[in-house]
Amino acid sequence: MSPNSEAPQNLPKCQAEMRFDVLAKAGLARRGQLFLPHSVVETPVFMPVGTQGTMKGILPEQLIDMDCRILLCNTYHLGHRPGHKKVQKAGGLHKMMNWPRSILTDSGGFQMVSLSKLMTIDETGVNFESPHTGEMMELPPEKSIEIQQALGADIMMQLDHVIHVLTTGDVVQEAMHRSIRWLDRCNIAHTRDDQALFPILQGGLNLELRAECAAEMAKRARVGIAIGGLSGGEEKSQFWRVVAACCAALPPHLPRYVMGVGFAVDLVICSLLGADMFDCVFPTRTARFGTALVRKGGQLSLNQKRFEDDFRPIDEKCECDTCKNYTRAFIHSVINKETIGCHLITVHNIKHQLDLMADVRKSIELDQVEIFLNNFLSDVYGPIDDEGSKGKEIPQWVRDAVNHMGYKLSC
Repeated sequence: MSPNSEAPQNLPKCQAEMRFDVLAKAGLARRGQLFLPHSVVETPVFMPVGTQGTMKGILPEQLIDMDCRILLCNTYHLGHRPGHKKVQKAGGLHKMMNWPRSILTDSGGFQMVSLSKLMTIDETGVNFESPHTGEMMELPPEKSIEIQQALGADIMMQLDHVIHVLTTGDVVQEAMHRSIRWLDRCNIAHTRDDQALFPILQGGLNLELRAECAAEMAKRARVGIAIGGLSGGEEKSQFWRVVAACCAALPPHLPRYVMGVGFAVDLVICSLLGADMFDCVFPTRTARFGTALVRKGGQLSLNQKRFEDDFRPIDEKCECDTCKNYTRAFIHSVINKETIGCHLITVHNIKHQLDLMADVRKSIELDQVEIFLNNFLSDVYGPIDDEGSKGKEIPQWVRDAVNHMGYKLSC
């Protein structure tokens, strides 16, 4: 085990083998490896989301060709359809979806916000009304763990009490303390030593509550830990400060997973603040609306008429199958008419995210973060010659975060 790991020594054998090694540091950022039963995950890492055991618009074999090492599936939705017992009967989620690499399953806690009109919550747990059937579903912490153990993911998430990030008042502290109590119940229910269980930090935008929660959750964390309750509409100036404070408060042997982050600028800034893992439906969801992710300017809306005679690839520097074989004009011609349009953009968007994280890792390895950061921000916010754009101003929150990290911007 790497001396940077500093992991607890009192773990079951299989969990002791699941470890996080820090291979290089640059400023606040780390470049590491997370050893899991089904793969070694290179960090910082973006995890694509296959909500119901499938990635919309792309095959597992294509993800393997991109060297995707880990993806995320949704406990709440899989618990409804097809049901965790059917997944277990099929041989587990890996077998059912033909995915030989690592999987992280969320706990169902996020649905407390996304399905808030359909649920109630008390100390026992959460009660959901199915948006599909109207059937009531009880989800105490123990049930969340039961479902996730049946699914068989490499990483399970605790059930936490999630509230909207802009909530204020005593309920924020109440939800944070309840999340700690629920973690203790999850740990008791967790019986499989071939699955890691990640705690989730809560505390809203209150940095004191976040620090208190980090101290308590870190005592209970064995393999990794998550920073939850963000990316829900808060100001970016608040978002990055919470991420920075949580990363600073957590011990170095734990990979830090910031939940629900998928925009390129957010991924880069959070990685450089010291976070290691991210997930979001953004690259696949935006593909279904005809939007491709690119370095220059951030996005291309291929629905627009200006692309009907544009015979270039989405991104001339991209090595994905879409960019090697298809043009913007072709994709424009099939968007909203043929499912191939969604597929082609999805392939590109996921490869784009994976390549971005590979570049972040390389910049940390080579201790060239400041150079990478300036080039990246220049691409995203600078002028785009072939589109005639004047570019955009780098947001103040980005400048503040970069200043916090001690880097200088040349753009």
